[in-house]
Amino acid sequence: MADQHDIEALADSLSASADALHAHLMRALRKPAPGGGAPAMSQGTAQALFENEVLLRQRANSLYLDSARLAAAGLGGAQQQLLDLARRAEDAIARIDRVKDMIDLTAELLSLGAAVATGKPDHLAAPLEKLKHHLDALPAPG
Repeated sequence: MADQHDIEALADSLSASADALHAHLMRALRKPAPGGGAPAMSQGTAQALFENEVLLRQRANSLYLDSARLAAAGLGGAQQQLLDLARRAEDAIARIDRVKDMIDLTAELLSLGAAVATGKPDHLAAPLEKLKHHLDALPAPG
């Protein structure tokens, strides 16, 4: 990435995605399943998504701490694509209805965060493409 501010912006976006995931989870856990008092989301699914939330926050925190080093790693032209996809993912997490899509999307964000954290531009291509394809396959907002 070009500078420390871009890396921090990516970390901010990952944090915002974790916030959106948390809000979505809390709404799902408060919503009862049809015909019963239990939450609509199973405990196992909720636990897996909470773990993804924690991992997203850890990745964001790692990016904040390492932003100076990562800025020097020269991620080049991928910086704007990274930021755009992270923002799209943040928006998508806030509106996703299917749990499978939420799990897949947060897992892809985690992979992307891990690829950036390595500071090796050649590790970005696969996670970027997977995230882009997943976002493109989601239904349009509204």
